[in-house]
Amino acid sequence: MIRAPDATGPGATRVLAAACRRGPTRLWRVTVSAAPQPERVVTIPNALSVLRLFGVPLFLWLLLGPHRDGWAIAVIGVSGFTDWADGVLARKLNQMSKLGAQLDPVADRLYILATLVGLVLRHVIPLWLAVLIVGRDVVLTGSLVVLRRYGYAPPAVHYLGKAATFCLLYAFPLLLIGRYHGPVADVARPMAWAFTIWGTSLYVWAGLVYLRQAAGLVRAATR
Repeated sequence: MIRAPDATGPGATRVLAAACRRGPTRLWRVTVSAAPQPERVVTIPNALSVLRLFGVPLFLWLLLGPHRDGWAIAVIGVSGFTDWADGVLARKLNQMSKLGAQLDPVADRLYILATLVGLVLRHVIPLWLAVLIVGRDVVLTGSLVVLRRYGYAPPAVHYLGKAATFCLLYAFPLLLIGRYHGPVADVARPMAWAFTIWGTSLYVWAGLVYLRQAAGLVRAATR
């Protein structure tokens, strides 16, 4: 579904007018954006998100410095728990905020980037796989710049993107465990690559969905 731009955006009038010209059968494609989230900074969910961000350099150091893979996996585990907890607490305590909505995906992307760098340097995954995943984010970042020019906010996170991030953040620690020997590593290894393949496929698919949404918004704004 295509959302209308912000009320103050330069494309708002053109998009709504174009929708009206297309008749009542097409009006369902344009919806008004949700009410803006309150401007809150100092909240418990935001503190958890900041804690996740501080864990990124620690994770990378553990992975590349002393090669403390167990502690690195523990950092990812804590990050996953805080990722779940900040969303739950934000809803239960009514502490949703724009900052929190922005910090959460940023932390996810930084963990993915840091893990990819570490796994490539440790020769756990091939370079082309990291380039594919990072390249997807680079292309989407460019599309966000274009959307901003037309007065649009970033599109809402798609369930495909959430599923892809979930798979990748499960795949990375399993890939580390799979480098070792023993029954646990033997079980973790095929699971790790299954999550990697599923996660990468969904990640690219979600990127194509976002690009399609962005292209539709730009076309509507230029009509």
